Amino acid sequence: MWIKKINVYNFRNYKEQEIKLEKNINIFYGENAQGKTNIIEAIFLCSMGKSFRTKKDKEMILLNKENAVVEIEFEKIDREGKIKIELSNKKNVYINGIKVKKLSELLGNIHVVIFTPDDINILKGSPQKRRKFLDIMISQLRPNYMHNLNLYLKTLEQRNNYLRQIKEERKEESLLEIWDEKLADYAISICNYRMEFMEKIKNKINKIHTEITDNKEEIEIEYITECNNKESYLALLKQRRKLDIIKGFTTKGIHRDDFVIYINKKRIDTYGSQGQHRTAILSLKLAELNIIEEESGENPVLLLDDFMSELDKKRKKHFLENIQNTQVIITCTDKIDIENKNILIYNVKEGNVKKEK
Repeated sequence: MWIKKINVYNFRNYKEQEIKLEKNINIFYGENAQGKTNIIEAIFLCSMGKSFRTKKDKEMILLNKENAVVEIEFEKIDREGKIKIELSNKKNVYINGIKVKKLSELLGNIHVVIFTPDDINILKGSPQKRRKFLDIMISQLRPNYMHNLNLYLKTLEQRNNYLRQIKEERKEESLLEIWDEKLADYAISICNYRMEFMEKIKNKINKIHTEITDNKEEIEIEYITECNNKESYLALLKQRRKLDIIKGFTTKGIHRDDFVIYINKKRIDTYGSQGQHRTAILSLKLAELNIIEEESGENPVLLLDDFMSELDKKRKKHFLENIQNTQVIITCTDKIDIENKNILIYNVKEGNVKKEK
């Protein structure tokens, strides 16, 4: 699949802009804080229904304006489509001119894989970053996953509120079983999805990583959870009940799950070098790209936000070899020399995008 055109209105620092894209490689270059990342954010918004930079939709609206619009025209093997998102006091999403009621209806229309400079920290940062990586991949291919995840998080918030009421207002402790039952149902469903896709990653990542490192490194990945069985998770919630009441929040659940990567049998978060982190995240993202292609039958759109600068010449070469026939949107501060005849170069300055000949 590929994105043909982007239209933005009052979005971030863009007042009004139309951008036509090439099927293969599109480079947006310019100094920092000119609006390059905003283009990638607009695409991600139309894919996932939310930003990868902020939780507040209001922050995506041009200063002193009340609403913003992002519209994307795309083409797939069997059809063309148009996504339109309006941001104001509330968010409205349209697919081919028809307003959708649930955000899950948007998921799967535009598949993306995104690289940002912050992704280097996925493997050594907090577990939340690694869960977010999984959430983005899985929800594009299994829209019901995001629906279940939202229900889990809502139930978790309700359970946490009731834990505090037990502590502060002496509410009945036995009523927690209602929340425990609901929480366990959603947790097991989400865990099953994650375990399914962790297996898919395992089947892809070792071959990719071996090629990138010239057979010098073996990569392994392990998913860590306590929610793969409903009965044992309910027992765990009951066992931790007193502690949860004291703390005022749920201490165990899929909101605490994590995964660990090993390079040559050593944990990368503890023993990995900066170079190994770069190579491992590259392998992880390329595995994601391959899985989306295999599951959907089409290459996802690759969004590279100032990421190429993170790679040395060798890693860049391996990377480019793995993204044949894929539409790539690249942002960078300087022009990148890529040998490709199907390439568009845009200069971005103060919220204006100008195509170069």
